Amino acid sequence: MIESMYQVQRESQSSWVPLRGCRYHVRQWGTPTPGATPLVLAHGWMDVAASWQFMVDAFSEAFVSQRPIIAMDWRGYGLTEAPATDSYWFPDYLADLDALLDQLYPGRPIDLVGHSMGGNVVMMYAGSRPERIRRLVNLEGFGMPATRPAQAPGRMGQWLDELKAQREGANDLKAYADAAGVAARLMKTNRRLGADKANWLAQHWAQPGNDGQWRILGDAAHKVINPYLFHVDEALEIYRRIAAPVLAVEASDDSLGMWWKGKYTLAEFHERLKAVPVLEEALIQDAGHMLHHDQPQLLAAMIEKFIR
Repeated sequence: MIESMYQVQRESQSSWVPLRGCRYHVRQWGTPTPGATPLVLAHGWMDVAASWQFMVDAFSEAFVSQRPIIAMDWRGYGLTEAPATDSYWFPDYLADLDALLDQLYPGRPIDLVGHSMGGNVVMMYAGSRPERIRRLVNLEGFGMPATRPAQAPGRMGQWLDELKAQREGANDLKAYADAAGVAARLMKTNRRLGADKANWLAQHWAQPGNDGQWRILGDAAHKVINPYLFHVDEALEIYRRIAAPVLAVEASDDSLGMWWKGKYTLAEFHERLKAVPVLEEALIQDAGHMLHHDQPQLLAAMIEKFIR
């Protein structure tokens, strides 16, 4: 039984947009002033658009009333359809974002915020479409460790092995008996997440199936590794073409160090950021990787100040 539930301050409205063979789910908050610069929010890996709710609730009324605020579920996440695929390709996220903006805000510059994987997407998009972005915020979107050509054969073989495991059902996502089980999983992953927020997120992060079991709204194929290597030199060339001012925000917990165990460090990430022409860096204290859950008020105020 769920005893506490986060009380939403600003309800979102859902719509669906046909994009590149997928039926994309988009959330919008507020009734903005016509012609105002849109704020677009891009979630991370194994997350959903509803994850932004706490930060949106923390924005000031003056800020929300002046602009459209939208967030989409990436392909194969949340309420957006999963395409017929057994693995996902990073460039497709950029193409989906480009198509979405062309449909919703053709020819208009936007303010863009991305978290984690979404932060990586928005950085690459802003360098590929510099004229589309007015302000850019990257929340813990670190990119990937540097690679060497000698890793290519092993990476391709790993991809083939993981596709085989996918066909055999080895990558299937865990099922939970109820929403409370999903909430418990969320709190285990993020020790700062309160029960009220976890209970609310569980309703949007997962759904019950015909068997009554709750499953995460994320295609298991997202777990399959990309067969191609990450090339730092290519990423830096894209960073150099970003025309918008960029705010790069980190949490006080070193999630990068925890993930990569010295194979990729914050010092390396900061060195890469030197390629960005106009950059501000900021730190959110008492926060982990899900900083928009841990410190939504501090983050909202920081974003408001930067975008204004």
